[in-house]
Amino acid sequence: MGKNILVAFGGASPEHEVSVITGMQAAHSLKDSGNSITPLYVSKSGTMYTGEHLLDLEEYKDLKALEAKSALCSFQTDSFGKTTLVESEKKGLFSKPSRYPVDVILAAFHGSDGENGGFQGLCEMYNLPYTGSGSLASSVGMDKRASKIYAASLGIPVVKDVFITENEWTASRDDLMTQIKTLGPAVVVKPMRLGSSIGVKRASTEEEILLAIETAFRYDSHLLVEQAVSPLMEINCSVLGDYEDAKASVCEQPVGADESLTFEDKYMGDEGKGMASASRLIPAPISDELRNAIQDASVRLFKSLDASGVARLDFLVNKETQQFYFNEINTIPGSFSFYLWDKSDISFPALMQRLIDLAVKKHREKNGRIRSYETNLLSNKAVKGIKGLKGKG
Repeated sequence: MGKNILVAFGGASPEHEVSVITGMQAAHSLKDSGNSITPLYVSKSGTMYTGEHLLDLEEYKDLKALEAKSALCSFQTDSFGKTTLVESEKKGLFSKPSRYPVDVILAAFHGSDGENGGFQGLCEMYNLPYTGSGSLASSVGMDKRASKIYAASLGIPVVKDVFITENEWTASRDDLMTQIKTLGPAVVVKPMRLGSSIGVKRASTEEEILLAIETAFRYDSHLLVEQAVSPLMEINCSVLGDYEDAKASVCEQPVGADESLTFEDKYMGDEGKGMASASRLIPAPISDELRNAIQDASVRLFKSLDASGVARLDFLVNKETQQFYFNEINTIPGSFSFYLWDKSDISFPALMQRLIDLAVKKHREKNGRIRSYETNLLSNKAVKGIKGLKGKG
């Protein structure tokens, strides 16, 4: 039997358009499987909208016009604890705002509040089942420094880096540049909490490094300047499952115009295909030993973070030495990395259904635990004691 699935996408993020594409791909796949689909579009300002037309990718060519014809909405919980999506405005004089039942939310955000644990926390507050990782794994995954520290604690190799905040850069630029120069002849500058290679730049000269840092600060107040791996080969692996049972996909080697893959390499191919349009070699032309090591590291980190659903883990590999380094984990990867699972004998509709099943399982386990604790803390005696504290300080 089909479910009432709320597909959430967009968001106040530089990866807004990428999220829209992923959301459209997921919505059409789920609709074909007999489910009832309700779109939840979050605008670039963070406003939530719904409406059937939001499932048409053509509508997104003019975002202002799109928002004008869409219905503002919000979550509401009734006295029985049941949460629905409710339109905030009536469409006619005698009409009532439409309500949309929600069995599960499929989160298709990329970056910022949609992927960093913020939206996941909203779902937790309203006790709604949602796909993907929880707030902790999502927030750690979005923070490149935190995820590298976590990976290193598991014995997974990471490249050396220098961590910079905007205030530190203003106050101690010379000292930080001295530290950066110890990383080697080339570095990679990247915003700490952003994806899709936005703001990421390889630099060699001092002038290039300064420009790359100033550019990256436009996107984030926290940066990582990393030792560049050269000659570089990028290898990615997806993981599907949860803390109990997770499996790795085949590996891929993304192919860009340069050693480091850019946003344009990833997304500016065939219109409407998102990450599926990027050039890549699947399976990656690497040794069995390297493939097994990357797959093992991917599953170990995924499980240790208590991640759920589907994620993609990216690695940097030195072509000459075959040494690999963990780069980042994407807890909601572009296009849900379906192109990797398709090569692992799991179709896109089957992948979406697996995400739904995992979300329902996670929610069922959560609600099977005690979620409140009966006490007499607010009894008359306790309240009197609290009142007695007023004015004392």
